[in-house]
Amino acid sequence: MKQIKGFKKDFLWGGAVAANQCEGAWQEGGKGWSVADILQFRNDIPLNKKYNEETSTDYIKEAMQDDKGVFPKRWGIDFYHTYKDDLKLLKGMGLNSFRTSIAWTRIFPNGDELEPNEEGLKFYDNLIDEIIALDMEPVITISHYEMPLNLTLNYTGWYSRELIDFFVRYCEVLFDRYSSKVKYWIVVNQINLIVHESFNHLGIAEDKVENLLEAKYQGVHNEMVASAKATKYAREHYPDLHIGMMFTDAISYPATCKPEDVLANYRRNQMEYFYGDVLMRGEYPGYAFRFFEEKGIHVEFGENDEDILKNTADFMAISYYLTRIADAESVKQKKTAYDNPFIQANAWGWGIDPIGLRTKLNMYWDRYHMPIMIAENGLGHFDEVEKDGSIHDDYRIDYLRDHVEQMREAVLDGVDVFGYFPWGPIDIISCTSSEITKRYGFIYVDMDDYGKGSGKRSIKDSYTWYKKVIASNGEDLS
Repeated sequence: MKQIKGFKKDFLWGGAVAANQCEGAWQEGGKGWSVADILQFRNDIPLNKKYNEETSTDYIKEAMQDDKGVFPKRWGIDFYHTYKDDLKLLKGMGLNSFRTSIAWTRIFPNGDELEPNEEGLKFYDNLIDEIIALDMEPVITISHYEMPLNLTLNYTGWYSRELIDFFVRYCEVLFDRYSSKVKYWIVVNQINLIVHESFNHLGIAEDKVENLLEAKYQGVHNEMVASAKATKYAREHYPDLHIGMMFTDAISYPATCKPEDVLANYRRNQMEYFYGDVLMRGEYPGYAFRFFEEKGIHVEFGENDEDILKNTADFMAISYYLTRIADAESVKQKKTAYDNPFIQANAWGWGIDPIGLRTKLNMYWDRYHMPIMIAENGLGHFDEVEKDGSIHDDYRIDYLRDHVEQMREAVLDGVDVFGYFPWGPIDIISCTSSEITKRYGFIYVDMDDYGKGSGKRSIKDSYTWYKKVIASNGEDLS
């Protein structure tokens, strides 16, 4: 009888970032405008209300001309210029893998060009080579909230079917260029986020469509078709590659055991599973068609879409940060899910639930029986630098320890988890709030939300802790 005792010997212990949140250099190397370049930092919004909202064409044009607003993703942490030193610091923890994304706008600045920007490709040649030289496995996300802004202004984001061919061309360029260097690929980051990250993700300006909800589902359909076409290309030309799909865990708990609440929560969760069901099972589930009918949504299928979608992913990647609860009334009122009173939350209202990670990993394994990568996990928190320069972040150690412990329990349950990538191992700009003071890193970056500071990197207590975890392959969590 096979007995599972812990993490595999080749378990991927890494860290994850996104190009638009760390690179900066937004007007260098031939890079074009991206959706991330117009997202402002605002200090007049409560922390628990900070997320990316819907966006209009007028706002986009105003932001492109705005020379007074604060747009932190334009400068990031200057990783574009500091990546060699930053990667060495990360390797100092013992990382054997590193997840980052490629900025679409560095390769196809407008998104619809026929030929890629060679200067952008050369930057990623150097970055990937550096990751490999440090004996880290590169994990590359192809689309991580970096859509060329031109595809919003002169098309309608992912609502426009033309984007399928544009995106597949982009994917083919990357596979052709890096297939001998990069084994693990995530095609689209958190593909299920079409509510709070709808513009950031799908690039649909709300004033360019009549029915925004319908446009979102049409957009994500087109994106899933493009993802499946890219997977087909990779499998036919480079069969040794591992192509993953990713969503953020948004499966909620029923607020009570009242049958109406259980059913409402279950139906809500079905439309969270929807993306994985399509990309890992290869077809639209019946419950999705009922949902569309009830909401008056029409999703247009291309002639060969059903066949294309049969090109399913090799593994699933998830981001896991928080859990929420839902009941019949909240679903009816479109609030859908809300805070769980039985768990604590950080300053941004994100509920901390390590046990939920074990639960969700088992649920996903039971449903898909696909290898699972935890592509993001972490705690956003304010950090304080002591007079001697030290940064004591016991709260982050506690959070990560509890989650690694529950991840290990899931492995002992028989779940095939093969990698763990804490989010922002070096402080980066927050996706949802465009601030750096919501810090996740093991490495502190001396910069404030307005881009001021020395940029100096300093290690936190959690750096030493994670180094010990990796050295023991997850056994020593003390």
